[in-house]
Amino acid sequence: MNSMFTKIVRIALGLTLVVFGANKLINFIPMEAPTGSAGDFMSSLNATGYIFPVLGVLEVIIGAMLLLKKWVAFALILLAPISINILLFHLFLGISGLPVAVVILLFNGILIYKHWQQYKPLFY
Repeated sequence: MNSMFTKIVRIALGLTLVVFGANKLINFIPMEAPTGSAGDFMSSLNATGYIFPVLGVLEVIIGAMLLLKKWVAFALILLAPISINILLFHLFLGISGLPVAVVILLFNGILIYKHWQQYKPLFY
């Protein structure tokens, strides 16, 4: 489980989550506001007042767990629904970010596969 490839994937995914999760909290990377259906969807989520801060905190925590190599299997399970939703958002509403969404889901899948032994007891 500690191959160099796995380590690179884990660190790249962790860094991505920490940076973009922190950006949801303190907005240090200026991003163009989405338009159309994507903009409507993001505006409605933002209007709740809690979705983006909670998501940002979760992403930072998950990213930190991956970077620190603590509870990696748990972090990956927490990340699974988030990464699927990132993919679905970009697939149906904001196609421009689709390559990054695919990479995030792919990295999550690779790491879940590498830690599959830890998930096996869940299926017996």
